[in-house]
Amino acid sequence: MTDAFVPVAALADLAPGAALDVVAGGIEIALVRDEDGGVHALEDVCSHDEIALSDGDVEGCTIECWKHGSQFDLVTGRPLQLPAVLPVRVFPVRVDEESGSILVDPTATTSP
Repeated sequence: MTDAFVPVAALADLAPGAALDVVAGGIEIALVRDEDGGVHALEDVCSHDEIALSDGDVEGCTIECWKHGSQFDLVTGRPLQLPAVLPVRVFPVRVDEESGSILVDPTATTSP
């Protein structure tokens, strides 16, 4: 089995409570650092409307779509606030402590 994790950003470029739009394996991903410093990777599109989640607000362990207010859990991708009712895909992510790189596996998703 090959390692499908690819570097997408430097941890230093992602402040706590912030999100970035990155591309891995041709998939647009919202790379999010929660307020406690945890790093998460979600598909960068609100399941309610074709809006980039990476432009939304991060609060605690959620991200909110700026257009209609849907909120998603960063760990599971499940919607926590209407109008979204469908989850978004969540991708495995890890931080290489030596290099400070954030890596995402765009070939796998975690199930909500």
